[in-house]
Amino acid sequence: MRNYLIRRMLLMIPLLFGVSLVNFFIIHLAPGSPLDLMISPAMTAESRAALEHNLGFDAPIHRQYLAWLGNVLRGNLGYSYTSYRPVTDIIIDRIPATFLLMGSALLAGLLLAVPLGVVSAIKQHSLFDYLATLIAFFGVSTPNFFLGLGFIYLFSIKMKLFPSSGMVTLGGNGGGMDILGHLVMPCTVLAISICGRFIRYVRASMLDVLHQDYLRTAAAKGVPFLPRLGIHAFRNALLPLITLIGLEIPGLLGGAVVTEQIFSWPGIGRLTVDAIMTRDYPVLMGLNLMAAVTVLLASLITDFMYALADPRIKYN
Repeated sequence: MRNYLIRRMLLMIPLLFGVSLVNFFIIHLAPGSPLDLMISPAMTAESRAALEHNLGFDAPIHRQYLAWLGNVLRGNLGYSYTSYRPVTDIIIDRIPATFLLMGSALLAGLLLAVPLGVVSAIKQHSLFDYLATLIAFFGVSTPNFFLGLGFIYLFSIKMKLFPSSGMVTLGGNGGGMDILGHLVMPCTVLAISICGRFIRYVRASMLDVLHQDYLRTAAAKGVPFLPRLGIHAFRNALLPLITLIGLEIPGLLGGAVVTEQIFSWPGIGRLTVDAIMTRDYPVLMGLNLMAAVTVLLASLITDFMYALADPRIKYN
């Protein structure tokens, strides 16, 4: 296992290099330039040329990439073009809010999806199975932006139960209950989507395991139903679920972009939209690099958890 982990960590280096190279060229080939948002109509051509030289935009694009890569290797992601703060500090400031939203949504979605999927498989073709399937289809087919706007209209405007935007109340103390009140709606929107996807996977995985010979043998030997279900069935049905959870962690970064923008949640997703709108290239490159690292680490952790859940898997 140790040698496998070392090889995977070494493999991340060329992968990250390739991802950063593609992202850098795509961002810089997009129409427009950050200079368009920095200059004023009264700025002279000399001033514009000086600003372009200070930012390095007058250099060939491959030299710009090499300069950015050299700074990254020294631990410097650059400075934002809009706030003039270090990109690392900007991202670190936003990570806790996104992790709070992502973690709570993933936990809530799993706590709903796993029991619903297991019971739906046990009671196949029953009324409960049809209701669970209906919930799954609703969660998968309803866009986050539509569900979020509906929640705001119903629970914020009409019923006035939860705040519609932000993470804390302006002028408030920002306590735990205040954050929890702001967290309920965006967390629910993401959890419904996660729950809808996981219900069907858990159900299909459990159905596949429940028809295995070793479960019929355990039943014939008199093993009670709950131990037979929990020890023998669910552990084997858990293997595909581990893969899905690992894939869901980086995927939530993409899903949170819409949800955070709808609810004005001050996380990574909203920062991404703001950086795109202001053409803040250093922030975009920092976010893309962070997303790539997240995907690779999630894949590595998934492989490690897979080996823990199934002793038959050996990474030699």
